[in-house]
Amino acid sequence: MSVQQARENDLSHLSGDDIRKRIRAGRHEAHTAGLAPGKLQCNLAILPEAFALDFLRFCQRNPKPCPVVGVSDTGDPMLSTLGRDIDIRTDVPRYRVFNDGRLSTETTEISDYWTDDLVTVALGCSFTFENALMRAGIPVRHIEMGRNVPMFRTNIDLVPAGPFGGQMVVTMRPLLKEQIEDAKRISARYPQAHGGPIAIGNPLDIGISDLNTPDYGDPVDFQPGEIPVFWACGVTPQNVLRAARLPLCITHAPGHMLITDVSEDAETTIYQNNTN
Repeated sequence: MSVQQARENDLSHLSGDDIRKRIRAGRHEAHTAGLAPGKLQCNLAILPEAFALDFLRFCQRNPKPCPVVGVSDTGDPMLSTLGRDIDIRTDVPRYRVFNDGRLSTETTEISDYWTDDLVTVALGCSFTFENALMRAGIPVRHIEMGRNVPMFRTNIDLVPAGPFGGQMVVTMRPLLKEQIEDAKRISARYPQAHGGPIAIGNPLDIGISDLNTPDYGDPVDFQPGEIPVFWACGVTPQNVLRAARLPLCITHAPGHMLITDVSEDAETTIYQNNTN
């Protein structure tokens, strides 16, 4: 591979807007871990307006796995509160489309599925605080290995609302004991990105039997002395939406997030275009 090709394949130096343009053009379909450092990444739930209020109630009652950072106007595919020229139909690397709770397809754009009654709910993502961990010298193993984060179903019950309920999904990152307090403190500064860990140590305590076989994402290596640390995960609302058996709902594929123009440490998640 030439130096030029290597640089073209390395997106870590690009802005969120530049990455979205590549995604919209069909030039990036992979996961978004490690991309656009400093910018908020989001999970997505796109559903008919008739169910949106109950879903927002569910998110309010379960803020760790479902931190709401943006809500579109009904029928409007543009998310102007999260960035410049974000078209939710094309600007995510991979989507999942569900009908009556069944996965109908995975696709790289959803223009053909868009209707005037759909509402987009954007939810914070743990990829955001990973940048802060790395800046503090705390390793993030799946990024080091070029993989998607490992995600696991748990036995942790959620607070229901309307047709929405179920159990939490978590992400896992292995850390040394002496790194855990710093990781807790750093991630807690990002409540819009799931905040601090929800469990540390024995995975059986939260219903996980095998860390080598994640339910979503990829397995990662453990180094001697490392302990599993678990954070709430945005795949949680995907499972909840699926279980509710809505006639139509659309989500991102796990690990394939919306990259916004909002700073990960912004006081609010409302995008301000400072070029005006």
